[in-house]
Amino acid sequence: MLQLIRKDIILQRYTFLALLPLLILYLTMDFSSILIGILFSIAITMQIFQTDEKRQIHLLFNSLPYTRKELVSAKYLGACVITLLVLLTIIVGKLIIRGEWLPWKEITMVACIFLLFYSLFIPFSYMFSSKYIMYASIALFALYLVTINVFIPNLNDIIREIVGKLLALEQFQVYAIVGSAIFGLYFLSWLLSIRIYQKKVF
Repeated sequence: MLQLIRKDIILQRYTFLALLPLLILYLTMDFSSILIGILFSIAITMQIFQTDEKRQIHLLFNSLPYTRKELVSAKYLGACVITLLVLLTIIVGKLIIRGEWLPWKEITMVACIFLLFYSLFIPFSYMFSSKYIMYASIALFALYLVTINVFIPNLNDIIREIVGKLLALEQFQVYAIVGSAIFGLYFLSWLLSIRIYQKKVF
């Protein structure tokens, strides 16, 4: 299974290298490290699923000495590895460019949001092709634009305020409870994806 994770990382090395200058630019412009980490992790992992969604590739995977459970598990573990690599890049980049360490609270928040997103995204990607994911993304973005222009004009300020309050929390127990709940959801999503993939016919 480690070879499957290694395969995804090697295939996406050019995507990562292409995004690296943009990531460095965002760091020099003092963009939110949380937003940068989430966007880059999502972009790279979505590219992995787009690469692997062809029927011929799945036929090849299923002819290899791996079970479908291992194929799905490699995706979940590989997504964590990619997010870790992005976080390490941000930590090192912020240290070199701005002379600052990335606070552990921001690292925790990126990890929690990442796990929450992929708990929903990965099962969806096994059920539908990337074009439906793109349609859903466009619909969500349109809904967001309507919301901030018609219903809640200060939505961005509200989100920033909520994030600020979360980062201001000092109780480690709160982060531990929230993190444990999200990790549990991620594990359930993992099991669901295995079930979905085992029933697929290629």
